[in-house]
Amino acid sequence: MSILPWPLTGMGRSMSDSRCRGWYEEDPILEEYHDHEWCKENHNDQFQFEMLCLEGASVGLSWKTIMHKRESYRAAFHDFDIEACAAMTDQELEALLSDSGLIRNRNKIFSVRKNAQIVKKIQEEFGSFDAYIWSFTDGRQLDGGWKAPEEVPTVSDVSRKMSADMKKRGIGFVGPVITYSFLQAVGIVNDHLADCEYRK
Repeated sequence: MSILPWPLTGMGRSMSDSRCRGWYEEDPILEEYHDHEWCKENHNDQFQFEMLCLEGASVGLSWKTIMHKRESYRAAFHDFDIEACAAMTDQELEALLSDSGLIRNRNKIFSVRKNAQIVKKIQEEFGSFDAYIWSFTDGRQLDGGWKAPEEVPTVSDVSRKMSADMKKRGIGFVGPVITYSFLQAVGIVNDHLADCEYRK
């Protein structure tokens, strides 16, 4: 799963640093993600679709694994352009099963096309994918204001509702833990710790 593990190891930094940053394990890709993307409000359908797909790919794996393959995913799936992904052929998707830069799981790879097709229907219904996902909180960011890593949840009522609705629509790899991580990824939930300089 892709929920951040919040390890208490790797704390070689000064004690003034927030423990919010401890999970990135001195990995520059995870550090960049924590500082500039994670839990930042986003209203771009393409970015949101990218996060939906990457979160789905992370099922059973670490988020670090997925983030280190992110550029390969962007190259394979047309930078997560929704229209382009929805139009991918079986032949194109089959070819990706031999791409070592991806998680070579057939169901996960084919789910990108299926999810893109469903997201297109959501856009038609709601006007945008953004409007749909933010409707679960009436357009408000949920800020826990947590003070310690162990306070941060891995699931919530909102993630359960989103998971149930997405599954009903046919979207794949969207259990309630994954949808909670997705909520963090697109900034609907802000789980930076209260003393983290990157929480705003």
